[in-house]
Amino acid sequence: MSEGLYSSCAEVLSIAQSFKDDLAAILDPESGYAPRMRQVCEDQIEELEDRPDSRTLRDEIEVLRLEQNTWGLLQAVMPARKTDPPHTQSAKDLLLDNPYTPTSTLAQAILQVTPLLSELIVVREWLQETAPTPAPPEANTGYWKFTKHTIMQSLRIGHTLRDSIVSEMDPDVVNRGDGTALAADDSSYEKSLLQALYGYVRAGRLDDAVEVCRRAHQPWRAASIRGSLLFQWKALSTERRDEDSDEEDSEPEAWSGNRNRKLWKSMCIRAALSPALSDQERLLYASMVPSPQTTSILKSACRTWEDHLWADISVMCEEKASRELARLATGSFWEGGVDALEKGVDELRNLQVQQDDDEWDKEVVRTLESLKSIAVLEGPPADHAFHFAQLYIILERTDALLDVFAGGLQDGTYSPATFEYDAMCRFFAHLCLFLQMIDVPVPPRSTQIILESYLGVLEEAGQRDLIALYAGALGDNAVERYAAFLVSLALSADFTERRLALTRASEHGLDVERVAVVTAERTIEKAFGMLPTLKEPLPSIITLQPPPNESEMFLLRSIEWTTFMESTYDVALEQATVILRYFLGAGRVQAAQSLLSLLPVELASIAEPEEVATEYLHYRQFFVIWETIARVVECQAQESTFTQGPGTTRETKAAWVADYRGLIDQAHDQIMKLLTTEWLVSDVDDIGGDRRRRELIRIRQIYVPELILRLHYLLYSSRKLIPENLKRALELANVVADSRYKLYEDFMNDGGRSLAEYLGAVRQAILAGLEHGGSDPFRIVFGP
Repeated sequence: MSEGLYSSCAEVLSIAQSFKDDLAAILDPESGYAPRMRQVCEDQIEELEDRPDSRTLRDEIEVLRLEQNTWGLLQAVMPARKTDPPHTQSAKDLLLDNPYTPTSTLAQAILQVTPLLSELIVVREWLQETAPTPAPPEANTGYWKFTKHTIMQSLRIGHTLRDSIVSEMDPDVVNRGDGTALAADDSSYEKSLLQALYGYVRAGRLDDAVEVCRRAHQPWRAASIRGSLLFQWKALSTERRDEDSDEEDSEPEAWSGNRNRKLWKSMCIRAALSPALSDQERLLYASMVPSPQTTSILKSACRTWEDHLWADISVMCEEKASRELARLATGSFWEGGVDALEKGVDELRNLQVQQDDDEWDKEVVRTLESLKSIAVLEGPPADHAFHFAQLYIILERTDALLDVFAGGLQDGTYSPATFEYDAMCRFFAHLCLFLQMIDVPVPPRSTQIILESYLGVLEEAGQRDLIALYAGALGDNAVERYAAFLVSLALSADFTERRLALTRASEHGLDVERVAVVTAERTIEKAFGMLPTLKEPLPSIITLQPPPNESEMFLLRSIEWTTFMESTYDVALEQATVILRYFLGAGRVQAAQSLLSLLPVELASIAEPEEVATEYLHYRQFFVIWETIARVVECQAQESTFTQGPGTTRETKAAWVADYRGLIDQAHDQIMKLLTTEWLVSDVDDIGGDRRRRELIRIRQIYVPELILRLHYLLYSSRKLIPENLKRALELANVVADSRYKLYEDFMNDGGRSLAEYLGAVRQAILAGLEHGGSDPFRIVFGP
């Protein structure tokens, strides 16, 4: 499917939504929602037909044409359903005022008071408009010229005509049943002419059919076709004429149409039923006067589902109109003759014209419902989604239509694997939105399912820019659905693209803050579903760690959604602590540091909730220490450069030692402050639940022993340059053993740094105190 088609449909939707409550603008026949959607389909069809590979795209073109026609149907029927008809006189009142009211005026009045009939007429016009373009017959230079030539030739040479050739040229000669026929070429032309005339009648192009008859030198056939027109004489009509109407140029004194249409109709029916006429001619007469008597003939020519629909509706419309006119004949000169003028007024005044014929309404419904399973010879079957949609739109059952399609999406009837799936989801999604805009009730659950399916189509097609527009139509579920889309972006969108996608939510009426929060929550949930759970033993953080994998990056970047806006910083703070707990609990210090670099500095100034704010500050305290230790190690690595390298002076060595001492002192002070201030512990006494408490204890058991050992080795390894550090290393053991801080408890876990490992390091420091002589191992501690 062309990417331009998605954006074109979205543009139409955006324009229609800008109309808001302007129903007239949405239903405008030129610039309304349905006409624009129809034009989008038409433009796409033209684009596909112009492509070199258009033959391979026939199925796609056919589906687009069905969608185009369905939008045309919606535009045809919806305005009348959603607007009040103008008040007009009934046909009975017109006749009481003027018994000479022309038949065409009476027919129009009948339509005004019979909504179902009026709508069926509109549907018939739509079927005629969407009918295939008739193929005109070949040009003809004369009336039965080959037959005429054969007859004239026989007369000139005095030979008798063959028994199979007619000897006369009147129009009825071939229907006399004597076995004669026209010359082969004329007979073939006659057949193609009748087929073309049926095509014109099927398409509602009577004027073109009349013109074709005249060009074929058959004016009597043109007169037969014009007999279908109702009698009209404006000079005798009391109806108001529209001053802007194109008809104002016509002379009111001139009449048109058929004054004896009932007689003409009966003769057409007889002709259609006559076995003496050819099948093509019988079909032509049947199409001009669709009636129960001629239905079988009309149906025999139906090849597509649209043909069957047209035939049934034509019969119902013709019969209903004829029945209503017959009931009014007692008061109409043109329908009842002079007798109607002499005695029909009283009868007409007492006539109870039923505006809603319940039986007829039920018959219409039964007839239309029978089309759901009718067999067709060409084109999509009766149960095709678009044919089903058209039928239910005509039956005014759009709620049931949406329920059926939504059910099909859920049970797999409509599979994403089919080429029609995208087009159907697109149409039904826009149908739901159109019905909502014009206040036609739609089933909420089905609407949600359909819109969800179309959002899936858009996501699959990479139409990220359009997701917010359609997600905004999901009502209460809009935020969740758009958040789900943002989650699906995963790592494919960078920081800027994520911010832009979030901003689009506000353009379509979504609560951006809520979208950001829900997106972050769902991202974290999804990330934790992909990541391994934290289990014993504790991880080692001594070895070199690999960079964050895809799942870890997904979790890490989840914090971006709540850091775009200052109004969501409080949520970002809570989510940051959750993510930091996981990374630190998994021994992924570098990933946790990366997360910290993404967080706004303003988070550190948030004071509520207190336990979360305190936990976050403790993490920042830890990373400050971690960075200080890294600086000490970096400085230590430069020892040979400043103490033994070429050009080294006493001053440069002294300066380096001063820097080295300062960094170690800084690390010592920071670590001692952390160790003696109940780092993280105070946050889990009675707050946060068991899981949070376990996670915080796990972090202490990983990093408190690690910091103790790292501080010990920093002090121990610097003893030759800074001798007092050996004493500080041994004094650290007193802090570890102090029952006030209970640091020794953090060593008691499987997999982490053990107390034995630390005691071994202390022993090593004690032995180092004997390096310069003496036998008292405590001299280094208690000595000056």
